[in-house]
Amino acid sequence: MVFIDINKNLIDLMNQHKAYKVIIKGKKEDILEIRNVRGVHYDDREKVIKEMLTASIVAVSAGQTALPGIIRYIAESLAMKYKTDPGCSLDIIIAENIRNGAGYFRKELYRILGSSFPVDRMAGLIETSIGKMVPLMTLEDLEEDPLQVFAEPYNTLILDQKGFRNPVPDLPWLAPKENIKAWVDRKSYIHNLGHAAAAYIGFLKFPGKTYLYEILEDQEIRIAVRDTMLESAGVLLQLYPGEFNLPELQLHIDDLLGRFQNRALKDTVFRVGCDLMRKLGPDDRLVSPITDAVCYGLPFEKILFALTCGFYFRAEDETGKYHPADELFYKNFTPDIEKLLTEICKFDHVKDNHIILKAKDCCKEINARFKPGILIH
Repeated sequence: MVFIDINKNLIDLMNQHKAYKVIIKGKKEDILEIRNVRGVHYDDREKVIKEMLTASIVAVSAGQTALPGIIRYIAESLAMKYKTDPGCSLDIIIAENIRNGAGYFRKELYRILGSSFPVDRMAGLIETSIGKMVPLMTLEDLEEDPLQVFAEPYNTLILDQKGFRNPVPDLPWLAPKENIKAWVDRKSYIHNLGHAAAAYIGFLKFPGKTYLYEILEDQEIRIAVRDTMLESAGVLLQLYPGEFNLPELQLHIDDLLGRFQNRALKDTVFRVGCDLMRKLGPDDRLVSPITDAVCYGLPFEKILFALTCGFYFRAEDETGKYHPADELFYKNFTPDIEKLLTEICKFDHVKDNHIILKAKDCCKEINARFKPGILIH
């Protein structure tokens, strides 16, 4: 297994040790040593492309800002592969928190390779719904071992069965799905939404708390988060009536709330809530279910309350710093909820006026109930 990374120190260490550790944080701690690994630095273009030419599967998990450069490397390797072995194909697991990831990759690959290139024959574009929670590593943990990774025990990777061009690997922890869009939306509308609701409502009530489990020890917060997730589950049932049912979604929500309260994992409120421009954006975990709820005439007030709480979010990392993307968000911040909803969430002044009015009521409740340091109206 070959890792491509921009961090030269990590690549050098991986090539030195040929292994790394995954520490499973649950009721008991398990240590998995992953062997037979090596690394290539991202800037070594020729080596990166050579590795992809000889690989059977490429998995991409680097964050949205890194994707354009990565896709260009993939495009170059596909072009070379087409010349040398036009009958083979490369499966690409898109392990990113984006909706319609396959569509994004396909569009970019066609833009680079040209409309006549057989992208859909040469590349299997496999969307995923990643549920495994991995906390931010502390400076102390990284000093102890820069290669170690902490993770929760949950170990199922949901992915698009129809995306593969080669046989789906026969691995017990893979869960191929026919309708991957439904499962990607389940992750966003339930898991990601629950994380956001816990972080944003919890921060207002407990601005000094560091860990997610501390927030959810409060019964009022826990009930509010569960109710918000259930409201969004109602939207999923309308979107995908043949894929999900209410008892299954309720079990999933309660399982997630238990996993959110994993004390050993030490997942932080900062990690779960930061990167506000993306998480409060029009295609993400809070705005999308509100938009769909409006289309179906379903309630959305609890989701909107969590969204509104997000504008008050000011959590810092362990060094007392904001997330880099949030620095810009706070610099250009306006305390006018209507401007925030129209400029960041992309709600319409006229068509979505009823949402804006409800959000103003949310601000009144938040200002009265939590007495935050920021006054939004």
